Amino acid sequence: MDVLIHLFVGLHIIGIAALLGGFLTQMKAMGRGTARFVPGMLHGALTMLVTGVALVGLNQAQGAHINTIKIGIKLALLIVILGLVYVKRDEERIDKAQFGLVGALTATNVFIAVLWT
Repeated sequence: MDVLIHLFVGLHIIGIAALLGGFLTQMKAMGRGTARFVPGMLHGALTMLVTGVALVGLNQAQGAHINTIKIGIKLALLIVILGLVYVKRDEERIDKAQFGLVGALTATNVFIAVLWT
């Protein structure tokens, strides 16, 4: 079971990397006002959602304590991220504030995961 949990943690990190990496590659374009949500950002967010739900289930099945408040906040942030990226994915230009919000929420999600113990 531990191997499976570690596998899903790795996949979860890959999802974070895709979402945050997509954001970082568009930072220069954001400054010019031509940033857009790349497909990797949507796929990364979806990967985070699926693997996060799987991790909660696997940890509960193993009898580990789950901090439901932390997971709930992370899920709420991810749903906002997913909503923004999904709705605006076909637009050629994204408003700087909306694009920056996705980056800020993604970074916040990472810091919650790492610092909230």
